[in-house]
Amino acid sequence: MAVLDADEAAALLDEGAPAEEHGRPARKPLSACCDPEHLAHRLLVLALMCFLGFGSCFCYDNPAALQTQVQRDMKINTANFMQLYAWYSWPNVVIFAVGAICNTFWLMEFGRFVFGIGGESLAVAQNTYAVSWFKGKELNLVFGLQLSMARIGSTVNMNIMGWVYSRVQDLLGSAGYTTLGIALLIGGVTCIFSLVSALILGYLDKRAEKILCKEQKKTGEVIKLTDVKDFSLSLWLIFIICVCYYVAIFPFIGLGKVFFIEKFKFSSQEASAINSIVYVISAPMSPVFGLLVDKVGRNITWVLCAVVTTLVSHNMLAFTYWNPWVAMSLLGVSYSLLACALWPMVAFVVPEHQLGTAYGFMQSIQNLGLGVISIAAGMILDSRGYLILEIFFSACVCCKYLCLTWRKEYSHARPEYALGACFS
Repeated sequence: MAVLDADEAAALLDEGAPAEEHGRPARKPLSACCDPEHLAHRLLVLALMCFLGFGSCFCYDNPAALQTQVQRDMKINTANFMQLYAWYSWPNVVIFAVGAICNTFWLMEFGRFVFGIGGESLAVAQNTYAVSWFKGKELNLVFGLQLSMARIGSTVNMNIMGWVYSRVQDLLGSAGYTTLGIALLIGGVTCIFSLVSALILGYLDKRAEKILCKEQKKTGEVIKLTDVKDFSLSLWLIFIICVCYYVAIFPFIGLGKVFFIEKFKFSSQEASAINSIVYVISAPMSPVFGLLVDKVGRNITWVLCAVVTTLVSHNMLAFTYWNPWVAMSLLGVSYSLLACALWPMVAFVVPEHQLGTAYGFMQSIQNLGLGVISIAAGMILDSRGYLILEIFFSACVCCKYLCLTWRKEYSHARPEYALGACFS
């Protein structure tokens, strides 16, 4: 495990430490809400971090919320539909909507690509802000709260975009690509809310640097892309675990609405509701699991529990006709638990000056996997059906389980590669 030097280990916002201990001149006392070192100010920053991802996550699930409308109005098959998720992951909501209005599917794909450039860079920035303002075990709760707000955005999207489409259809008097485009434009307004949060957060972060004289804290380290070659085996396995898990979640949700309609004979509204249950559960449960992991520790054990629960959920959906609310609820619980336990692990295995690079690389690898698997999932569904697709998703989760158990055994055999706090 990489070891932080003394300067890096010093928290940016350690409360109560005298200014001289941080090697900076004494400054005038500020009110609680204006002092970057005070809890009240950090809570304000945390709220802005959470709102940062609301608009992006809302718009990310536009295709899933309007799957039947997109395929019908644009006259495309499932493989083409899943390219909307793939192009997001390859890295403008407006371009995506204009593509629908102009009946130009390639423009919709390009719009998702541009949206992905912003959305995924936003996720990296959000993670980096989190580890800059909060330290140690605080991170589990912070990541849980960020995920909670993001999933609220996804849940709202899943449950209102169909209604928005219907209202636009009533207004125009017919369905079609124009109706689809206007509905997508309306959904894109949520990104303005996140933009305002981003601008305020950027200002507060810059202000904190000046007030705390952060530039005086020299670590002697420079952020370089070549840091990648110094990443430990533990970090690379975290990357692989991340990819293998999320490719079994997001592509499934993207295709889930029609799955529930065809297999369980649900109405379109019922299918949208059950497809969003993963996000509905993760919104309130993520902070709870964040606190739990904070108190107990043992991140790897929690990740292992999440993987096993996810595998059970996918097998229930694939091989039984039990009420899918049970399986999807399990999936929501496991998804929340994994996110709270997995993402903070990065901060345990890399020096602080490499965190931005590490989170960026993790996001890139995750999205490379999502891009490839989204296309593969659409092709499998068109040619083989939902049963084979569910088996495929289960196989992805099994790969993650193997990586996780091997990592745990290898860490015990080679303590120098252990994840430290993740086991304690």
